[in-house]
Amino acid sequence: MASTPIQPYGDLDSTLRAMAGRAEGFGRLAIGGLHGPLYLVTSLSDDGPGSLREGCRRKEPLWIVFEISGTINLSSYLSVSSHKTIDGRGQRIKLTGKGLRLKECENIIICNLEFEGGRGHDVDGIQIKPNSRNIWIDRCSLRDYDDGLIDITRQSTDITISRCYFAQHDKTMLIGANPSHVGDRCIRVTIHHCFFDGTRQRHPRVRFGKVHLYNNYIRNWEVYAICASVEAQIYSQCNIYEAGTKKKAFEFYTEKAEDKEDQESGFIISEGDMLLNGVQPCMPPESKEETMFHPSEYYPTWTMEAATDSLREVIQLCTGWQSICRPVDNML
Repeated sequence: MASTPIQPYGDLDSTLRAMAGRAEGFGRLAIGGLHGPLYLVTSLSDDGPGSLREGCRRKEPLWIVFEISGTINLSSYLSVSSHKTIDGRGQRIKLTGKGLRLKECENIIICNLEFEGGRGHDVDGIQIKPNSRNIWIDRCSLRDYDDGLIDITRQSTDITISRCYFAQHDKTMLIGANPSHVGDRCIRVTIHHCFFDGTRQRHPRVRFGKVHLYNNYIRNWEVYAICASVEAQIYSQCNIYEAGTKKKAFEFYTEKAEDKEDQESGFIISEGDMLLNGVQPCMPPESKEETMFHPSEYYPTWTMEAATDSLREVIQLCTGWQSICRPVDNML
């Protein structure tokens, strides 16, 4: 008999702020706007009173919620200041035109939003750089941007991405942008229970950083599933890799760090992964497992189950924007 799929964060919709500090993985310390008042978004305008941009620019902690549903067309990146929660539960909010920028900030939670149709050079759905930390992105749907959907670079670290849905895109997620940015050795990211649905590549592509992937479903890529470039360490646990026409799941790109003499690729450990439809993991010829991190060095527990058909079904149903009620705020 198949086991009952595990639902991470099963109790976090009980009250509005129950999410604070409850992410799994590297972003587990993100509390968002826990200690601030509610900010109500009452306008779908790009800026002005009651707008999302007005709330995000304020310096004090805020738990931002929406009183309306609809599309916010951003004419420029929307910068998010520290100690903010952008909580889309209870409404259906789509951001388009540009995306969110998390620059030199900390303690950010982004939950239950849609991102679609970002246009322009270097326009990402969510751009995290530089020097940002303690970030949790949960239950967001992202598709069709001109650059990345989520990019994490320039010494940004301690980030968790969970239960997100990615579709209709090429270069999905970049972690570490350039081999000259050796400061990105500090990057640490957890990605779990996400669904990469036919996106072409970068699920993610990593330079320098440590990335823990578990219980994700990646299907029908067109270049590769995940890529380890210079010094990257990717720990892949109990993920489901389902190939389409391209069978190579793991790619290794050789680059030279600015402060080293020799070129090298990164490393991938695959543990308990399900490989479907003729997937070729394509591990490197020389194993260097002794250089790899293990997630337990950084956090004691995480909610993980075996990669099974039932997990695949759950991920398809429970990722991305969800039609759920906004929980009651017990701090009011």
